[in-house]
Amino acid sequence: MKRYLFVCVHNAGRSVMAEAFTNTLANGKAEGISAGTIPQDSPHPEVVLAMKEVGIDVSEHAGRMLDDALVASADRVFTMGCAVDDAACPAILYTQVEDWALPDPKGRPIEEVRAIRDEIRARVDELLQG
Repeated sequence: MKRYLFVCVHNAGRSVMAEAFTNTLANGKAEGISAGTIPQDSPHPEVVLAMKEVGIDVSEHAGRMLDDALVASADRVFTMGCAVDDAACPAILYTQVEDWALPDPKGRPIEEVRAIRDEIRARVDELLQG
């Protein structure tokens, strides 16, 4: 089974959505995990709402600290775009990382969060098809 690690700073938005979509859409053929460098206790409220709209409850997600063991356990590692806008973005220098260059949904209007959510779903779909 493939294991995909999705990383952002707070592990409360983009990475949470990517993990949830992977685990929902993979039908047991892949696993999504997520982590952050400064994880929060819970997802952003607007992310919880946007994911509930598509039938996925992420309200119980607890932020996870990024560590070497998580990176080593993953087949592929994805950052969510934080390198563009956040100095706390994780620097993972010892494995190949793909950055999805997505805006942070924190504090954005629900219409923008939906667009980010839908883009993440499309990328996860593509990942799982590949």
